[in-house]
Amino acid sequence: MKASHVLKGIRRERTGSRYARRNRAAGQLPGVLYGHGQDPVAVALEAIQTIRYVESGEKVFTLDLDGNKDQTVILKDVQFDYLGTNIVHIDLARVDLNEVITSPVSIRLVGEPVGMKKAGNILTHPATTLEIRCTVANLPDHIDVNIANLDVGMSIHARDITLPDGLTLADDPDAIVAAIKEIKVVEEVTAEGAAVAAEVAQPEVITAKKEKEGEAGAAAGKDDKKGGKGKE
Repeated sequence: MKASHVLKGIRRERTGSRYARRNRAAGQLPGVLYGHGQDPVAVALEAIQTIRYVESGEKVFTLDLDGNKDQTVILKDVQFDYLGTNIVHIDLARVDLNEVITSPVSIRLVGEPVGMKKAGNILTHPATTLEIRCTVANLPDHIDVNIANLDVGMSIHARDITLPDGLTLADDPDAIVAAIKEIKVVEEVTAEGAAVAAEVAQPEVITAKKEKEGEAGAAAGKDDKKGGKGKE
């Protein structure tokens, strides 16, 4: 049994950022092939085809390197540009289809949650991949998770997912895959309302004290007028 998708490429004789830029300008995607006790090999793959496979979630390939098609490889790492949008480099590892591996697999949420039928609720998706242990031949492109029965305050954890035969969970069983939360609306306070609230919040005793002090000062002024000059 062979991997269904074929990556075509050639060996890179020269490495380094300068030559990698030249590869990309020529429509090639730089990469490194390693594993199974063999020396790492710098490769240049057909960029458009390879990137399309990677972005669709494919992980296992047959590598056609300089016309040699007898290698099965698995995608190990993807590097993006500084904006995080374009793939600029990948790492591939040699594998055997019967080899047991641990690999992240994308999660695909399926269904319309009942909790989202009410306005003001949001669906969160904290974990977008799961670490799965299986043979290379059984490694799926993604795992479907049905969220149709998910309601407000409920969540789906990694341990709740029923995996296909041949797959076992190698991730944190308590990892939250999906949850629905209710957004609490905070009333907006206008400037006028804030002024009114501030006025109401002032303790009456302070105002009363100031009024008494004012009255006492006025009375003292009257006494000074009656008694002449005060003491210096």
